[in-house]
Amino acid sequence: MDEYIDIADKHGNLLGRSELKSVIHQKGYYHHTAHIWLYTETGEILLSQRSAQKLICPLMWDVSVAGHIDAGETPKQAAIRETKEEIGLDLSASDLKKIGVFECFQSYESGIQDNEFHNTFIAELKLSLSKLIPQVGEVDALKLVTIDEFQSLIDTISEDNNHFVPSNKSYYQLVLNQIKQAL
Repeated sequence: MDEYIDIADKHGNLLGRSELKSVIHQKGYYHHTAHIWLYTETGEILLSQRSAQKLICPLMWDVSVAGHIDAGETPKQAAIRETKEEIGLDLSASDLKKIGVFECFQSYESGIQDNEFHNTFIAELKLSLSKLIPQVGEVDALKLVTIDEFQSLIDTISEDNNHFVPSNKSYYQLVLNQIKQAL
């Protein structure tokens, strides 16, 4: 879907104008996304496998839920909406704990220039994996990994596996540390 997204400057400040997502990625405009990392009370972390249909990182296992913040939307509103759309899970604003905003500036062979600020939240997953509904075209599969497995994925990050973007290693470590603190 080619929705309108607010354009930001290189520091993440909104500029008061929006553009279609396709144009933002074509021209490399800075913009905001919402990332939601879900964890269970027993210390498992939900990973989503990106759809094979995705232009960026198809079939990669990564963040529980992620999506662009639509024009006029707040990061929390986007986090709640994206979680419902991508995995069928209802969250409220009080379920979300914001852990920061992180730069992720990437260019891809497809010509996409993705200059994002990840507004990152953690939240406890209180439903079983079987109750979640992956959105067709966005999410191919879901799985839970233990904290030790997550750490191992970070420690062995590379271009050769389909878990995590190698240039974001410090981001994943910070997310894991925040989840450990929340447990």
